[in-house]
Amino acid sequence: MPMHFHLPRVQSFTNVMDQVRDVMKHYKHEKESEAHRIFRQSAGHKAKGVLPQTINPDEETVPGIEHPGSTGVIYCSDRAIANGFNYANSHDWANLGQGAPEVGPIPDAPPRPTSIPLPVDSLEYAPTTGVKALREAVAKLYNDTYRKGKASQYTYENVCIVPGGRAGLSRVAAVIGDVYTSYQIPDYTAYDQVLTAFKRLVPVPTALESSNKYKLDIEQTRKDIRTQGLAVILASNPRNPTGQVIKGSELKELVGLSREGTTLILDEFYSWYIYSDNEKDLGKSISSAEYIQDVNEDPIVIVDGLTKNWRLPGWRVCWVLGPKNLVTALSQSGSFLDGGANHPMQLAAIPLLDPIRVKGEKIALQKHFKMKRDHVLARLHDLHLDVAVPPTSTFYIWLNLEKLPEPLNNGLTFFEELLKEQTIVIPGIFFDINPAHRRNLFNSPCHSFVRLSFGPPIEDLDKGLDAMARVLKKARKEGMHAFGHSYKKSIDDRSSPVTLQHLQL
Repeated sequence: MPMHFHLPRVQSFTNVMDQVRDVMKHYKHEKESEAHRIFRQSAGHKAKGVLPQTINPDEETVPGIEHPGSTGVIYCSDRAIANGFNYANSHDWANLGQGAPEVGPIPDAPPRPTSIPLPVDSLEYAPTTGVKALREAVAKLYNDTYRKGKASQYTYENVCIVPGGRAGLSRVAAVIGDVYTSYQIPDYTAYDQVLTAFKRLVPVPTALESSNKYKLDIEQTRKDIRTQGLAVILASNPRNPTGQVIKGSELKELVGLSREGTTLILDEFYSWYIYSDNEKDLGKSISSAEYIQDVNEDPIVIVDGLTKNWRLPGWRVCWVLGPKNLVTALSQSGSFLDGGANHPMQLAAIPLLDPIRVKGEKIALQKHFKMKRDHVLARLHDLHLDVAVPPTSTFYIWLNLEKLPEPLNNGLTFFEELLKEQTIVIPGIFFDINPAHRRNLFNSPCHSFVRLSFGPPIEDLDKGLDAMARVLKKARKEGMHAFGHSYKKSIDDRSSPVTLQHLQL
């Protein structure tokens, strides 16, 4: 059922406010939107010109330093802080932007870790490839889950422990030569920074379509490998932010592409967050590891860790799985990039990878997060914000706002309006991986979207959905003149009244 907005008749607004409202009704370019101008004023987010810029005088305060720009979650956190959020009052806010699951107990799950042993040896540096016992535990878990009966098995030599998923991706990027790298839009925000910072990776984008449920066209990808010389494919699977997943025969076919001379880097951090209505599928997860023929020959690189599946983001214990010669290269890149993962945490992680414990974790996680997904989708339906492509995996909802009236129909403005209601979401433009940063934001295929996380506890989800309901109710009752302006630039900003001067192009 469509949402209808009836704007009240204006009786006594000043001519200035009439002009302001008229400008806001006809957004065509990012310069016309206060939310978009605030974004561009943030360090690292200025639009680039037609020719590559080597110096940005507004940002290069230290000679030779080029600001990389913030990821979506960091930018949104900074904007929330400007609106009064801090970690002391975080319970007053609903953070539907967080890229992490709730970390407390959930029904029927194994108990949460509450203490970390500190043997004297653990006070030393760990090897840059990680503690051998943990590497063995990772290899055993993958063999037990995905490679039973296969001749080729993982060993500890196929595993590199890293201090977080971004560190793993950075290590991999650092050892890749001058290549064309395929990526998809939308996808995980950090890929933008990786493809920007590591100049030897030449980015080649593919836009995924909602009409096709954001599926990767594997046959087209095969053609692109042959005609464009793609040497690397980078993707999250299950996919952040759309909540879709490649599995079964499609995943097998995708893995097969690697044997045509292309390295496949798969970010599998949401591999347990798979939702099915069939009870017998509970506890099943997905990984490209199931379809690899030879673990030392097939150029498949898997990045995963404790962050999402084990719900332990603060531990910063993750891994990269791949051929032996890749792991030796990652040891070298780790020695100058990050120095290795936390030693005591690696030791504490070993018992958590026991296959029997993992099975219990998976079942509890899938039941609990499916319940939260269904709850959020039902509440969005009640708000007339139906999700065109509901998530079948991850804990994200990719919500299209295009049917809302201007200016609420774009992710940045919707985000700013929700900050006034102490709620955080992530604007869709952060998932438009755009290393050149030259596109008018209004032309982004992700411009009308926001990503909602149902990672937090359900009471926080309801708090955020209540805030969305208030914004939409205000739009219906008061009209659109109240939106699109008066955003705080900092915590000290008292938000002076809007004038035409604020909206000059």
